[in-house]
Amino acid sequence: MGRWGDGEVGNLTNWMEIDAHISRVTGEKFQSQQRRSVSGGCINQGYAVCDGELTYFVKINQASQVAMFEAEALGLEDMLTTASIRVPKPLCWGTAGNSSYIVLEWLEMGRGNTQSWLEMGRKLAAMHKATSSQGFGWKINNTIGSTPQINNWTADWAEFYTKHRLGYQFQLARRRGGSFPQQEKLLAAIPELWVDHEVQPSLVHGDLWGGNAGCSVSGEPVIFDPATYYGDREVDIAMTELFGGFPAEFYQGYNEVFPLDAGYEDRKTVYNLYHILNHFNLFGGGYGSQANRMIDQILRFLH
Repeated sequence: MGRWGDGEVGNLTNWMEIDAHISRVTGEKFQSQQRRSVSGGCINQGYAVCDGELTYFVKINQASQVAMFEAEALGLEDMLTTASIRVPKPLCWGTAGNSSYIVLEWLEMGRGNTQSWLEMGRKLAAMHKATSSQGFGWKINNTIGSTPQINNWTADWAEFYTKHRLGYQFQLARRRGGSFPQQEKLLAAIPELWVDHEVQPSLVHGDLWGGNAGCSVSGEPVIFDPATYYGDREVDIAMTELFGGFPAEFYQGYNEVFPLDAGYEDRKTVYNLYHILNHFNLFGGGYGSQANRMIDQILRFLH
């Protein structure tokens, strides 16, 4: 294959610059000979890039999105420092031609088994034991999908979650024409959910649905595409249940290491409301009515 990649963004990417960047950070000459399109999620274009021996995973977007890739790399690095669960190691990121890019370790994915999902739960629980003395938030803002995610350090979890998670999504949704009649009532009431739940600022993945978790060919659990911050660890567990749920062994393994607190079943709808509002902001459609049903459910429980 020649100098230019494939795809609407990829064909404007100067792959020689990316090859040179890989060469600089690894200290070994890398010249891509094959670039195969693979899934990069619904936001980015993904490529397996190979020089005949070494393979890397490269995600491509418009040049204006380079901050998104920087945040992804920093999130993966924070997760790596916990020495808990496997994530792809980030090598480098930047801009080339009209594109931004991130280069990640290539992990050959396979099918997990019962033991893999037990280990997934155990290792995520170990990661969640990493905490921050600065409170809730993160070092920079990042993205949830392509939506900005605000991570201003906040001492109080209820304040952080109502302002920087639900409140911010409601603001965006109003601009999209969303109608949420019970919004203010909800935001005023949800701190009640945490009256008997002492929240520690855990390092969370932040976007942990089934598409961002899997197993390597050796059966090792892997998570990727994070929206990292320090928050209530229950946000990750709640999201694993949002689109069908992980295998039962995952939850078994998690609770072996770091049992969930009483009341999680009541709080998970509030945590998943954030993602449904974000889906409304990204995709529109029926997510608005789903969000309103969830709001009604939460208010019924609280009152």
